[in-house]
Amino acid sequence: MKCLNKVMLIGRLGADPEVRYTPTGIAYARLSVATSEPYVDKDGNRQEVTEWHKVIAWRKLAEICGQYLSKGRLVYIEGRLRTRTWEQDGVKRSATEIEARDIHILDAAKAKPEPEEDNAPPLDDLPF
Repeated sequence: MKCLNKVMLIGRLGADPEVRYTPTGIAYARLSVATSEPYVDKDGNRQEVTEWHKVIAWRKLAEICGQYLSKGRLVYIEGRLRTRTWEQDGVKRSATEIEARDIHILDAAKAKPEPEEDNAPPLDDLPF
């Protein structure tokens, strides 16, 4: 029987992607993605619980993340779970994160605000 390790998320970026390179020159991007789920508590009040997910993208996908993603963007991420282990100051540590294979931007990029019109009089009209 085959096994399956697949994660699909739709959420918002909590920060701009952090793009770095390994010593051998391979690009990687770290993303923090929030997924929120609404519910109604026992008093009938609408509440929301948010989960934060650590995501890592590699190579060209990492570079694309750095170019096009920013804090607050709504994204669809498909990938697999990966657990890393390391030792730090004699303490064994581990982290489980999502290794992205595919990322789609689901919202439109916010347009940069237009500069306000300059209502100052032309320099030729100044009284001095």
